[in-house]
Order: sequence, then C-alpha cells, then structure tokens
Amino acid sequence: ICDPHEIANVAGAEGLSFMLESSKDLPLEVFFMLPSCVPATPLDEAGAELNAASLNSFYANIRVLGLAELMNSYGTVRNDREIISKILGAQDHERLIDGHAPGLSGRDLNAYVAAGVESDHECSTAEEAIEKLKRGQWIMIREGTAAKNLNALLPLFDDKYCDRCMLVTDDKHPGDLIELGHIDYIIREAIKAGKNPANAIKMASFNAASYFGLKHRGAIAPGYRADLLVVSDLAEFKIEKVYKKGKLVAEDGKICVDVRDFKGREEEYPRVYHSFKMHDLSAQDFILMESGSKKRVIEMVQGELLTKELIVPANLERAAECAVEGHTVPARGVELDKDIIKIALIERHKKTGHVGVGFAKGYGIKYGAIASSVAHDSHNLIVAGTNDEDMAVAANAVCENEGGLAIAVDGRVLSTLPLPIGGLMCDRDAEYVEDKLIEMKAQARLLGVPDGIDPFMTLAFMALPVIPKLRILTKGLADVDTQSYVPVLFD
Repeated sequence: ICDPHEIANVAGAEGLSFMLESSKDLPLEVFFMLPSCVPATPLDEAGAELNAASLNSFYANIRVLGLAELMNSYGTVRNDREIISKILGAQDHERLIDGHAPGLSGRDLNAYVAAGVESDHECSTAEEAIEKLKRGQWIMIREGTAAKNLNALLPLFDDKYCDRCMLVTDDKHPGDLIELGHIDYIIREAIKAGKNPANAIKMASFNAASYFGLKHRGAIAPGYRADLLVVSDLAEFKIEKVYKKGKLVAEDGKICVDVRDFKGREEEYPRVYHSFKMHDLSAQDFILMESGSKKRVIEMVQGELLTKELIVPANLERAAECAVEGHTVPARGVELDKDIIKIALIERHKKTGHVGVGFAKGYGIKYGAIASSVAHDSHNLIVAGTNDEDMAVAANAVCENEGGLAIAVDGRVLSTLPLPIGGLMCDRDAEYVEDKLIEMKAQARLLGVPDGIDPFMTLAFMALPVIPKLRILTKGLADVDTQSYVPVLFD
C-alpha cells in the first residue's frame, strides 16, 4: 500500500496513472492512497497541483483505497476549504482517510478525528498512541530507515491494544530492504523484544487487511485467499516460500515467476519520462545577487530533519583563505574552516529559470559538489558545493540523465546514478541501485561528508518547507515558521 505523492509532485495525475498501470498484474498486489498535499505548501514550485476534483476520478479504480496522510493537521482542524473538499471526496466514495499528526492532542486531536481521519503513523510515544486509540483511530507502528518508533511503541503489541494496530515502514532504503527485510523485519524485532508472535503477525496481516477493507485477506481460514508465507520458525521468522493466490511466487528470497516488462511505454507518460524542463546551467546561475554585512545560514542538525537558523558575518571575500590545495577555489561567502558551503535549488518542472541560492553548515564537504533530483516534496534539483563551477557541472549531469544523483569535482563529473522515471526512480533492480549508492557515498566521504550523515537523504530534505526552520527553495531562502522568504545577506 503506497502513497505516490513523490511522483504526483512531479507529474500530477499522469504520475498517478503511471503508478497504477505499471503496478498491475504483478505477483505482488499494490494498492494506493491518493496524495492529499500536492504541492506540500504554496511556497513550493511543484510540477503539478492536485485538487479535490482531480483526485475524485481515481476512486473508480478498485485499487485506490482512500486519501493518503493528511499532513496539514493545522488546516484540517481549522476547516481549510480545499482539505475538507478532499476529505468529503473520499467519504463520498466510501474510502479511508489516513492521518499524519505528530504530537496532536486534546481538542485539536478531537477535531482532527472528527473530520474523518481514521489512522496515524507519526506516534513517537506509547502515551500519544494510546490517546489516539482512545479517540477511535487505528495506529500504524512505524519502523523504517530514518523514522524508528518500534521500541517506543512496543506496549501496543499487548492484547489490550493490538487489535487496532498495524505495522508500516513509511520510507525504507534499498539496502535496508535487501539486508534487513520489510514488514517481516518489524515482526522479528518485536519477537526479539519478547512480544507475542501471534499478535505481531496479526498486526502485520489481518489487522492491516481489516483496516484497509481488503476482505478475505490476512488470515488462513476457509474462504480467505491463499496468500501465504512459509517461515522457518516463529523466532527467526525467516521467510522460505511465498504463495500468491495459491501459487508459489518466491522461494529462498528469489522470485520464481515471470514478471511483465513495463519498458517501452515512455511515449504514454511524457511528464514521467521527460520531467526535466530547464536550461543548461553555468557558474553564473549560482551567484548570489544580494549584499549585506551578515549572512543567514541553514544549520543542519545531525540525525534530525529539522534545521536551525544561523546568523554570522557575511565574510564574502575570505573563501580563498581556506581553499583545499589542488582544488577549485570556493565561491564568495563559503567558509570551509567553519563548514559553511553553498546550497541551491533549481526549478526543473516548468523552465522558469528560478534558482534559489543560500548557505548551509554541517554538510562537511571540502571541495566539489553533490546534486540530486530527489528533493522533497516538489523534487526540484538540489545541489550543495564549495564552488559555483562544480555546482553547475553536477546539476547539469543530473539534468542530462533526466534525473538522479551526481558528484562533480574540479569541473568534471565523478559519478552518477540515473533516476530517469520522474527524476525519482531507477529502471534497474534494487541491487544495482544499492551498489551505486554505496560507491557514491564512499566518494562523498572523500569530499568530506562525515560518517553519520547520509549525503543524499540529508540533501533531499533541505528543500522541504514543512519542517522548521530554514529551507532552500527555488525562489530563495524560506523561513518555515512564517512561511515566507527571508534574505540570505542583510545588514
């Protein structure tokens, strides 16, 4: 079950149609919740906008189960007209409405649930989850790559609470899927923590099927579909065989049926396969056209998605003092000895030419540049670097590949990972993607990105204007708290 809001921010309704069509007739059933926040905020320059009317036509598809996480809890409890229209659209079609309300409590929580929101996956404490259970919500216990709430929510596996709880991953990296597993990993971890295996399995299967209205699924019983796992035992929970509709589809971690090839259909989805509409970039595009004696810097916080606002002297002319010998001289305002580099977001959906430029601290690189078209939630082209020349080279390399990741050093491209499907997804298998990520992360470490910081995931969230404090957007530096642009340089 997925929420395809990433591809929807790039290609709109066409992106949703692509996901529905490409996931048909597989030995794995894929169901969808319709994205509720495209774009995430009015400050974003996304590739599309999905209003209530554009979503309603998708409810005719039986694999569309409802409206995905309502991230704008503030607007929901205050009856924002567009949000309520989307809620009513789902209710008119008798579909579910998923929630996203971290920390929401008391009267605001009552209003949120009264609006029709039936679940939440953002609970970080058992107390928060129990309050939401008492309000009638279902709780999704999340254990993914970045967000890990399993340990805090282990009490929910007890008989008293488990009947209205299920297991989810939210986001999980290819490497974690390969090495650790998916929902099965959460089951194993819960069992290791001493929880009843039967409860954990029920939460992963029967409870999830019940919540999403998937009848005759999730249990081994007369009249239920023969979607079965054969596992080694209830302690290790190693999956040995997978049956779909009574047919063996996977064994010992390998698929054993033919899967249809979706390639060759690029002409049907031009906004998906040709999502880049921008001019070639040069160093000139990254020159900051402001002046002032102070500069406002995005301070990254290791291990957190939030950032801080740092105000320091502009020091526009001391970049050369801290250059790394043998590498391109840093751009004006960069202070490598203070870990202050340049960051930019280039609009890539509508050829507006907008380039937002600012400074960031905490990324670590000492030379070169790193670029990515995965930049939540509108997925414009983000690049961080020490100098304007390498930033242009890295960004152009991503554009030439119709999306992906790139590292550039001293005017040349060091490596790339093409993501040609919407600038978000690869048409190769997960093993290929993981191998390339390992290679490129090692190169990023050589540039100075420290251990403990994922060079690409960290960059991907620097443009998300729903998490405080500062974010780089296509029109400049944004203050999330005030939802407004602020100057980078000022007196």
